[in-house]
Amino acid sequence: MKTALIVEDVGETRRWLSGILQSAYPGCEVEEAATMRAGLAAVAARDFDIALIDLGLPDGSGLEVLRSLRLLRPETISIVTTVMGEDAYIVSALSAGASGYLLKETPEDLLTRQLVQLAEGIPAISPSIARRIMDHFRLTGPAAELDNALTARESEVLGLIARGLRNADVAQALSLAESTVASHIKAIYRKLGISSRAEASWHATRLGLAVPKPDSAV
Repeated sequence: MKTALIVEDVGETRRWLSGILQSAYPGCEVEEAATMRAGLAAVAARDFDIALIDLGLPDGSGLEVLRSLRLLRPETISIVTTVMGEDAYIVSALSAGASGYLLKETPEDLLTRQLVQLAEGIPAISPSIARRIMDHFRLTGPAAELDNALTARESEVLGLIARGLRNADVAQALSLAESTVASHIKAIYRKLGISSRAEASWHATRLGLAVPKPDSAV
């Protein structure tokens, strides 16, 4: 990760998160925003590899920044960093495009490790949040067998994006046009009733999808 955005209204917390980012990604360039409006301006102005976003901001919700990132910078890894661990906040954040959800109460060394593991395709989700997500899917997820709803190619794409690969990487691995990959992802999201890669990762794990090797793609 070379560039990062922190959207957080508390200065001390911004410095703390910046330190964690520097520990996880030495030399990372960090831009800070203290309000929703400043966060939206930063997103409109440039690309970021990763964004850490608080939900409760003095002039609005971090959900708006998440939605802007999903629209303008879909390749940015958007992680919620908050004290809010209730189901409604989690679902809203994932629906708005969050790729991860970290609680500020999480020990610093664990937060750092979770950010480092993003490079391995492991979603940055606090353990208590992961349990809530699994409980949510268990209680509200579709009753039908989801693997029967996906085509073979869609299953391949789902397995790859669950590892954290970007659209361009998936396209190269499967010898497809990037626009074709985007179409497959749109179909996957529609069939699974999801709207973020974090949710896609959980479904891929639940379905036990094997990630295809690039040289075996057809």
